[in-house]
Amino acid sequence: MLTRIKDLATKLAPRLIEIRRHIHSHPELSGEEYQTSAFVAGVLSSSGLHVQEGVGKTGVIGELPGNSNSEQVLAIRTDMDALPILERTSLDFSSRSIGIMHACGHDVHTTVGLGTAMVLSQLAELPGAVRFLFQPAEEIAQGASWMVKDGVMDKVKAILGVHVFPSIPAGSIGIRYGALTAATDTLEIIIIGESGHGARPHEAIDAIWIAAQVVTTLQQAISRTQNPLRPVVLSIGQISGGRAPNIIADQVKLLGTVRSLHPETRANLPNWIEKIVASVCHSYGAKYQVDYRRGVPSVQNDYALTSLFQSAGEEAWGSDRVQVLPEPSLGAEDFSVYLEHAPGSMFRLGVGYKDRAINYPLHHPLFEVDESAIVTGVVTLAYTAYKYWQEERLKAE
Repeated sequence: MLTRIKDLATKLAPRLIEIRRHIHSHPELSGEEYQTSAFVAGVLSSSGLHVQEGVGKTGVIGELPGNSNSEQVLAIRTDMDALPILERTSLDFSSRSIGIMHACGHDVHTTVGLGTAMVLSQLAELPGAVRFLFQPAEEIAQGASWMVKDGVMDKVKAILGVHVFPSIPAGSIGIRYGALTAATDTLEIIIIGESGHGARPHEAIDAIWIAAQVVTTLQQAISRTQNPLRPVVLSIGQISGGRAPNIIADQVKLLGTVRSLHPETRANLPNWIEKIVASVCHSYGAKYQVDYRRGVPSVQNDYALTSLFQSAGEEAWGSDRVQVLPEPSLGAEDFSVYLEHAPGSMFRLGVGYKDRAINYPLHHPLFEVDESAIVTGVVTLAYTAYKYWQEERLKAE
């Protein structure tokens, strides 16, 4: 079956490159993936899948039945949205939408998802049903929740995902047992002081100076009160406040992001942050407000499904082209939302050029991918899906 899957993917390669370049040239921002969704639906329909549009606002699902009496399905999720970045690659098929770019590889993800559907639709021996989820709005960490609310995880027994990785060369994949990405939360802190003349700061309560103390104390406290084996990243990315150069600011707003890997650590972070803010503010007579908003949890890859990715990858490409990643990423992925409903695993698809000194990182205006990786991704996903249902059938016997 692996040979059959490889042959199908190889024959489809020129068409898949056309698909990827079309999507890359016509990027759409989160929640605005109307043309992309229509294009995806058309490709799925032409491959014989039952298609539903408008799922999770601008998402698409494609249903591929298998040779099984079971109502349960295996889900494969890929995302479709682009980023508000001005592309500077000078590719012939670069973005036609000024200021919007597929700088995170979602054009490749969508293409790999479509290619996998096209390959599996031609296998008469597919043991079980597969549901393809083409998700909007991953970049704003909303799309997965929208999709789940529309019932895409109904009857899903397991879910698979993929994300490109420029530091892995094309032709190879990366797998990670356990935590793959971090939980991401947002933080808003308002420091409330008292205004006064800039020449008499002792008569006021300087919200800017106190805000600086809050930022410094939070960073110092991480290194001395948080377990260094359970990393926490707290970054204040925006500060606003003050009325004029000669007036002591009476209010400052701090906005930031908080990343963590371990659920227990994450659960304690809101209280820990508020205690530090309260201590600093009380020391200098200021008031405060802390608004800690939870985003998406950490992607925790299921061991059995990750092992399945590894075995499928090693059979397809050889063990030297399957990297077991030693460290997680502190980036975020709302694939984790699906994992609250079924076990799943996401693998890293290498897209780096082997002959280039620099492979630009994700979210960079010069980010490029080696398109030979598309076939690698399709074969890996398709064969993993096939092996999954083969193993499930053996368990049932």
